[in-house]
Amino acid sequence: MTITKKLAHNVAAQLIGKIISTLLGLLAVIMLTRYLGVEQYGWYTTVISFLGFAGILVDFGMAPLTAQMTSERPTNITDKAFKEKQIHIFHNLFTFRLITAFIFFALVPIIAWFFPYPLEVKIAISFTTISFFAISMNLVSVGLYQTRLKTHLQSIGEVIGRIVLVLGIIFMIRAQANFLPVLGIITLSNVAYALFVLYSTNKLVKLRLVYDKAVWREIIKKMWPIAISIIFNVVYLRGDTLILAHFHSQIDVGLYGAAYRVIDIVSQLAMMMMGLLLPLLAHAWSRELKTEFKKYYQQAFDVMMMLGLPIVTGTILAAKPIILLFKEEYLGAVYPLQVLSLAVLGVYFSAIYGHAAVAINRQKETIWVFASNAIITFTGYMIFIPMYGIPGAAWMTVFSELYTGVMLFFIIRHYSKTSLSLTTWWKIVISTTAMGMVVYAMQNQHIAIIIPVAMLVYALFLYITRAVKKSFIVEIFGK
Repeated sequence: MTITKKLAHNVAAQLIGKIISTLLGLLAVIMLTRYLGVEQYGWYTTVISFLGFAGILVDFGMAPLTAQMTSERPTNITDKAFKEKQIHIFHNLFTFRLITAFIFFALVPIIAWFFPYPLEVKIAISFTTISFFAISMNLVSVGLYQTRLKTHLQSIGEVIGRIVLVLGIIFMIRAQANFLPVLGIITLSNVAYALFVLYSTNKLVKLRLVYDKAVWREIIKKMWPIAISIIFNVVYLRGDTLILAHFHSQIDVGLYGAAYRVIDIVSQLAMMMMGLLLPLLAHAWSRELKTEFKKYYQQAFDVMMMLGLPIVTGTILAAKPIILLFKEEYLGAVYPLQVLSLAVLGVYFSAIYGHAAVAINRQKETIWVFASNAIITFTGYMIFIPMYGIPGAAWMTVFSELYTGVMLFFIIRHYSKTSLSLTTWWKIVISTTAMGMVVYAMQNQHIAIIIPVAMLVYALFLYITRAVKKSFIVEIFGK
């Protein structure tokens, strides 16, 4: 099977898995918002945002780092020697991840008690930490899956976790459980996901704890620019919700959290797609295959815009039907959802150029972008969130995401010396416009009717404009 077909099949598996897990995740969010109500959903949002803040801090870019380090193949090395080197590097990365994550997450519950949150929120943070530790352990395996083009395993694990989550929430609702047992189910679902990933990884590469000083030095050398960028990154990714929780009520946090959850779901596609392309970009760049690098870079841009533009347009126009899936008491989340939808475009740009920076080993050159963004955005949060609440948080989030995406674009263009064609982009714009007109006309319909019709119209116009060619479809789905 050719690389193109393997990539295409991985994309197909990832998309199918992502569609299933997204639908299950959306069902879980609908049940949670309806059952908990706005205030307790605000508690839930505070817990997830606090631990998400900690999770991003300890991320260290392990997934792209693993994909990069296990994809870099020195010249004049046999397949057997390369595979042995790859496994040795993975064992060191796995050990590094286990130790750093354990130390960091052991401290998180202690720190939480110093914050002015409700008692239920502090208790929930204490045991939900296990959930985020489990998630952090998955990152190294995800990087390996990307290198081996086995990303369907990640999809299966995610679906298993979502099934556990949905069934658990249904059980809790029937049992009329209070807030803390419901959060326990969320922890259980992520642990189930992590156990499957560990099992699958062990079948690919027997898990061992290995310390090789030279490899660890290389990990830290490659990791620190990503880690510093992520530390700055976390300020504007999670700072809005935490500052909102400090200055405003948990009801406001619940409304903002409901809108943000929708954005989180649609943004996951960006990291999934770029995670698949990163090993190919890194391999082509490390071997100085400039034509091949440009091809994958162009494909990354085209695919991401093909996903991002209709998502932004559709979410803005169908915000009310989406929020009505939760409950009428969440209608205050319609406006922040429309505003935050604009940030999705920045997320997709950042995913393209952020992963490209890792592929071409220019992580250090991107630090100033994240640092300046953190300073500007945090200042904006502290000024506008106390004054304006939800709108202040939403608009500053839009600024931060677009700022990052645009600045990273200029850095990658400068160092890669690679330009992008906008031929397909214009066709995507035309297709998105056609889809947007249909969604606008159907705004009063149920979202379950709007989505399939919008997808059908969009796919039809992609085909009519030749944004997606018949040969590409045959290549993906042909025998």
